Amino acid sequence: MRLVQNLLGSWFGVWRWFPRPVLARIAAAIGEGERRHSGEVCFAVEPRYAPWTLLAGRDTAARAREVFGQLGVWDTRDNSGVLLYLQLAERRVEIVADRGIAARVGPEQWQALCAQFADDMRAGAPEAAVLACIGRIHALLEAHFPAAEDNPREFPDDPIIL
Repeated sequence: MRLVQNLLGSWFGVWRWFPRPVLARIAAAIGEGERRHSGEVCFAVEPRYAPWTLLAGRDTAARAREVFGQLGVWDTRDNSGVLLYLQLAERRVEIVADRGIAARVGPEQWQALCAQFADDMRAGAPEAAVLACIGRIHALLEAHFPAAEDNPREFPDDPIIL
């Protein structure tokens, strides 16, 4: 089933779900929220998996961790990077938090955020779902990593299309 979903999934679906103005609003929400905490939020969308990824048996959680590493989300001053990962063909979501924030926020909270994000996506309003989830991530980061006077911008805010 996964192979069919990914082979038949549209590479161009990402632009239907997230046209450039929506991506700009997501980037603005990331930037605005990061002013209130010292964490870094990254939103990445992958339209579909390559067949060899599926044949290797990689699941969404493993792929999200791989993307987290490839994008260097782990490379922040306070180890407080968070990746919000969305795979469109299978409609799967994952949140990967760096060790600094993961030490303060338990896995059950991240799982609850993922579940809420997935529910919001199923409701059919992808922009609202992403913005709501980013807002929840910002709230957690703000509670555990409030902004200091020296609050560097360590990553661009723009969403990443893989």
